[in-house]
Amino acid sequence: MRKVQYLRAVVVAGVLICPAAVVGCGASAGSGAPINHPNANDDATISTRVKTALLNEPGVNATAINVDSSGGVVTLTGQVKSNDEEQKAVATARRIPGVRDVKSELKVGGGD
Repeated sequence: MRKVQYLRAVVVAGVLICPAAVVGCGASAGSGAPINHPNANDDATISTRVKTALLNEPGVNATAINVDSSGGVVTLTGQVKSNDEEQKAVATARRIPGVRDVKSELKVGGGD
């Protein structure tokens, strides 16, 4: 009887948690379209989504780019190899929901 109660509790928990996990995954950042999300204006969420999008953007070395967000204004700092890489990073950040503006403080070129 105790095993049945335990199994029932596990199944109920799974049924309740599964939809929340699916909703939390959201859409692909690489789709190009903004992702609508109820917490899109939370700066920590914005920074995380921008960093994730940069990591998935071909031609952008996201590990060399720092992302900060305040009031929906994203600031990118760090080092990029070219103006093209900087433009891709800025464009990628602008696609994220909740981003009001993007400031690039990225340094282009040398530094090695």
